[in-house]
Amino acid sequence: MTATDAVVWAAVALGGVATFAVRASFVFLYERLDIPELAERALGYVPAAVLAALVVPAVLTLDGVPVAEAGLPPAEALRTLLGSDRVLAAGVAAVVAYYTEDVLATIVVGMGVLLALGAV
Repeated sequence: MTATDAVVWAAVALGGVATFAVRASFVFLYERLDIPELAERALGYVPAAVLAALVVPAVLTLDGVPVAEAGLPPAEALRTLLGSDRVLAAGVAAVVAYYTEDVLATIVVGMGVLLALGAV
């Protein structure tokens, strides 16, 4: 291993330690601070917001191009989206999310529908 390799590995290790320290600090601070009830309620929506931010762009694309940029007339874009396996899986997952309020169950069911439809 050359000196340059050692510097790279040291940078990676320090980056990992720094990332862990920042994330752990929030966990430890959360236990010690008196968080207002409104903030706690707002934090309860974070998992759903993150899941939506990850899923919606993937659902609303046609061959990797966002529907809004695909150049299709609105009616044709809507017809194409409604026939998509991803939209069907997202709809089923949304129903599961509504009734179970469980992020893991939502992900598992959504992926299961995609697998069953052969979209993955």
